Amino acid sequence: MKVSQKGLYALQAMMLLTRRYTQGAIRIRDIAYEENLPEKFLELILLELKNARIVESVRGAKGGYRLRRAPSEIRLSEIIRLIDGPLAPFGDADQLRALIDRDADHRALYQVFLEVRDAAARILENTTLADLIRRGPAAGSRPKTGRSIRRTAKKKKAELSLLPMLARGEGA
Repeated sequence: MKVSQKGLYALQAMMLLTRRYTQGAIRIRDIAYEENLPEKFLELILLELKNARIVESVRGAKGGYRLRRAPSEIRLSEIIRLIDGPLAPFGDADQLRALIDRDADHRALYQVFLEVRDAAARILENTTLADLIRRGPAAGSRPKTGRSIRRTAKKKKAELSLLPMLARGEGA
């Protein structure tokens, strides 16, 4: 399973909406600024999440986006499947089961892929946005202000460039 950059942006935006769940709607500009996300891209992501009835938009001076359901009711699997598609490295679970049945020479390989898919799906289906927020910020982290936001943005960009390499197995 590989979470795309778009999927990562969606999850980050959803975490911010979760942290500020009781504060009402949050403007796209504020989400983009606080999470250091590209505003135009974020707009498209939030529209997708709105069409899937995960978030809702509010018009007016206090408008923006907010979660449509409680954070404890929104599972990571729902967001990732919406943005990135199936959780399996080769199609969905039914496709893997068909390969297991059809291809005796590679049955063991496909069985491992199915087990990986099932384990990842189980974790993502049993983890909600509320669970992520309960885990809290990393030890030693401080609220972002001024210069630290710029420094954090550079650090985040460097970290994000590592994610695709790790997903492909490079640098490990």
